[in-house]
Amino acid sequence: MYLPQMFREERIEVLHQLIRTHPLGALVTHTGGALSADHVPLLLDAGPDGKDRLRGHLAAANPLCKADPGDLDVLVIFQGPQTYVSPSWYPSKQEHGKVVPTWNYAVVHVEGTLRFHRASDWLHTQVTDLTDRHEASRDLPWAVSDAPDDFVDRQLRAIVGIEIAVRTITGKWKVSQNRAPADRNGVARGLDATPTPDSAAMARLVRDSER
Repeated sequence: MYLPQMFREERIEVLHQLIRTHPLGALVTHTGGALSADHVPLLLDAGPDGKDRLRGHLAAANPLCKADPGDLDVLVIFQGPQTYVSPSWYPSKQEHGKVVPTWNYAVVHVEGTLRFHRASDWLHTQVTDLTDRHEASRDLPWAVSDAPDDFVDRQLRAIVGIEIAVRTITGKWKVSQNRAPADRNGVARGLDATPTPDSAAMARLVRDSER
């Protein structure tokens, strides 16, 4: 990933928060001489050795699950807020007109080694933790235990667990840091007035870049 220093985000708590807020990772692998990308909701936590790890599961029919059972080097990409930025939002447009459109975004790249898990106990813990994490905010949260045991057992036989030991974690926050303060304020105001799914979140990131 091309990463100018001004766009580098190194605060580990900020990187972790993006992963937890946008947990659908693009899992990029290279097996059998070909690249592949799978989109997988992942949990971030600390492993027994205290190091970061990602946990998830794939359909057992996924060709990746047929790969060599040894550890695989992988890249996981987590996409945070992203928006188009109009040059008309820059006050400097009125001064000299030397402005162009751009795209703001926040992403986290995780590199590590992937290991497969097929034990039913591991899989049951994985799907329970993932479900509890995403049901927690609901008034009547659904739980894995709400389903019949034999049904859950059949579902577990149809998946394979994955665990990624994190080796590096890199963040890129391209949020108008390369613009003058007046232009950054103009971008934030423009985003406030633009009702897109990520505009409010990006406006906050642009304003936070001033701090």
